[in-house]
Amino acid sequence: MTEKIEEKMGYSDIIALLPHRPPFLMLDRVISMELGKSIHAQKCMSANEPYFAGHFPGMPIMPGVLIVEAMAQAAAVLFFKTFQMDGTDCDSRCNLASIESAKFRRPIVPGDLVEIRVRHKRSRGMFIFFEGEAVVDGEVVTEAEFGARFFRKGTQ
Repeated sequence: MTEKIEEKMGYSDIIALLPHRPPFLMLDRVISMELGKSIHAQKCMSANEPYFAGHFPGMPIMPGVLIVEAMAQAAAVLFFKTFQMDGTDCDSRCNLASIESAKFRRPIVPGDLVEIRVRHKRSRGMFIFFEGEAVVDGEVVTEAEFGARFFRKGTQ
C-alpha cells in the first residue's frame, strides 16, 4: 500500500494507536507518512524529561536506547495505520525484536526538536525491519537498523 497521508497526527492520535504513555511515550506528533513505506515524526525535547535528571547531572543527554525507542514507536505508528487501512487483524502490541546497528553521532539535549524518520526495509511475516534516523537542525545525529514483531489478534 502506498497511500500518502499528509495530515499531521497529534498527541491524542498517537496515543490512540500506541500502548505507550508518558514518561515512556517518545513521540509528540507525526508530520507525514506513506503507508507501508515511511514516516516522519517529531519529539520536542523538554528539560523536564525525567531521564535528564540522572543522564547526566550537569550534562543532560537523551539516552541512546530511548532514541532507538522513539524510532521503534514511529515504526509502530506507521504499521498500525497501515494494518488498519489494509484490513490486517493486528492488535496494539509490538515488540522491538532486534537492533542490527546503531550509530550515535552527537547527543540530543534539552531544547532540541528531533525529527524521526523511519523507512520500511523488508518483512518476514509479522516481523518487520526498518532503518531510521534522528535529525536535529538538519544534521543526522543517530542512525539505526532494527526489527519489530507485530501481533495478530489472538496470538501470543
